[in-house]
Amino acid sequence: MRAGRVLVAVLSAAVLLVTGYGWSTYHRIDGALATSDVLGADRSPDGATDILLVGLDSRTDGHGNPLPQHVLDELSAGTDTGTLNTDTLVLVRVPNDPTAVATAISIPRDSYVDVPGFGKHKINSAYERAMTDARASLTKRGITGADLARQASQAGRRELISTVEQLTGASVDHYAEVNLVGFAEVTRAVGGVPVCLVAPVQDSYSGVDLPAGPQTLEGAQALAFVRQRHGLPRGDLDRIVRQQAFMASLAHELLSAGTLANPTALSGLITAVDRYIVIDQGWDLLRFATQAQGLTGGNIQFRTIPTGRLALPTPSDGAAVEVNPALVRSFVAGVSSPSAAASADPGTADSVGATADVENASGRTGLAAPVPTTPSAGTTPGGTDPAATDAPPITAGGLPCVN
Repeated sequence: MRAGRVLVAVLSAAVLLVTGYGWSTYHRIDGALATSDVLGADRSPDGATDILLVGLDSRTDGHGNPLPQHVLDELSAGTDTGTLNTDTLVLVRVPNDPTAVATAISIPRDSYVDVPGFGKHKINSAYERAMTDARASLTKRGITGADLARQASQAGRRELISTVEQLTGASVDHYAEVNLVGFAEVTRAVGGVPVCLVAPVQDSYSGVDLPAGPQTLEGAQALAFVRQRHGLPRGDLDRIVRQQAFMASLAHELLSAGTLANPTALSGLITAVDRYIVIDQGWDLLRFATQAQGLTGGNIQFRTIPTGRLALPTPSDGAAVEVNPALVRSFVAGVSSPSAAASADPGTADSVGATADVENASGRTGLAAPVPTTPSAGTTPGGTDPAATDAPPITAGGLPCVN
């Protein structure tokens, strides 16, 4: 397990960007955010604003500064192998139709897909493959130092965007990339996030050591909770269920607890965003926040692309997750329709079965109450998924318990 493989820190960007809150202090970060020239000038309209949120296996912050070793040690980051994999991928669809829900779609890190120019590989390797090639070419041209790192990383991001677009059929309009420390800082800023475990867990790879039942996590243990995949029945797919349950709970904390109206918490959130997130050049966050204000009425759901075999043999990438691009594109096209949340059939669309809605049930503007995450058994491109599990038990307070 490597640190970046669990960077659900993207959820901090997802919550802040999708809800549209917190940008009243936009002047604090305007011009200070790390940006990257990764998108072409013209994006094909597809009925939604599509944001690719990426967790990167990186030992630097968003501005390229090395992370202190003691911080990495605290978070059980493990040994740096020198490989930058993008092991958390979430495509957030914010529909143009104000009556439709916004959907955060998880893409398993081991999905076996076409990587443009490189053939079929696990999707989490697309960034690294393009970056490595670009670095070699740029070095031959005499480019070194920060310029080399910046241009090579841009090539990696562009390749990843192309790969996701080809798989999903979506036209990526915006890009946000974060690392693990940003996640830990966000959870500390909000004062912890409530979670619930079916059974106690202990895992030396992720560093998780938690009891069963409801609990509130922040920092290193929050990161460990969403990092663990060893010892889970379905490995990375169960980890995705954890991540989605965590994202729903964090969104609830931010929206219902007044976190974003708390100057101290907001300051911590913005500091984390400023230091640990890279976004595409030209993204006007304040304008986007204004456009997304309607989503604060609720309507954020978390889904996962349909998958097939969970241990697909491959020629050079080991065991991978089987995906059918045609099914994925059909699924992505349909999730943000006005009736998608009500009519979604996990037996045909969502094989790993995680859906979590954050809906406003309070009657107060901008506050939300959670609808439980419900992982369910589903049907894969080849039939019933034998690895799928029943829905987790729900506690009296409505918090979903997960493996």
